[in-house]
Amino acid sequence: MRSRTSTLARLVATVTALTGAATGGLVALGAAPASAACSPVEVVAARGTFEPGRLGVIVGDPVFKALQGRFPKKKLSAHPVDYPADASPTSPRKGVQALVKHVTKQARACPKQKFVLVGYSQGAMVVTGALGGAVGGGTKLPKNTHAKIAAILLFGNPNRMAGKSGVAKKFAGRTLDICKKGDPVCGGGTNMAAHLAYRSDADRAARFAAEKIRKR
Repeated sequence: MRSRTSTLARLVATVTALTGAATGGLVALGAAPASAACSPVEVVAARGTFEPGRLGVIVGDPVFKALQGRFPKKKLSAHPVDYPADASPTSPRKGVQALVKHVTKQARACPKQKFVLVGYSQGAMVVTGALGGAVGGGTKLPKNTHAKIAAILLFGNPNRMAGKSGVAKKFAGRTLDICKKGDPVCGGGTNMAAHLAYRSDADRAARFAAEKIRKR
């Protein structure tokens, strides 16, 4: 387990460096506006284990940018779930608590705001935990926030190793759960590089989320 964790950390660092060189740096990409005023839509993103970036350079940042591109006349906001995102056993639960606290408070302050929940790897466990999954340990989003969740985007979701997404049926129609072939975290494969390649699915995820946002 420790070997796998250290391998993942090294791969994340390598992919981050290579992607930054190819795109001229990731700082601008991660500069998503914070949840200040009541924007029409807020993206709440939970990073993967050891994933750098404000929302996450592999998933959160590119998904937010792609979604912004689909609503050029709207100013979307974003919020990174404030949790360790490390290999400690308490990290996922802390993420659930942070996500639930933020969305509950934000929904109260901005009654008309819609949310897109994004979770990558460990972050997917955080998102599903907040929706009532086992990782939450009883902490979950209150029912009055459920209708405000327009879309749920999961990438490299560890829950799939148990044969399910970890999302309750009532959220199924709003959920996109992506697992790349060979990904050992969600699909039991042996290609760790596949687990770090979800950036290529950003447009697909943004298209799905945009469709759900327009329907709510």
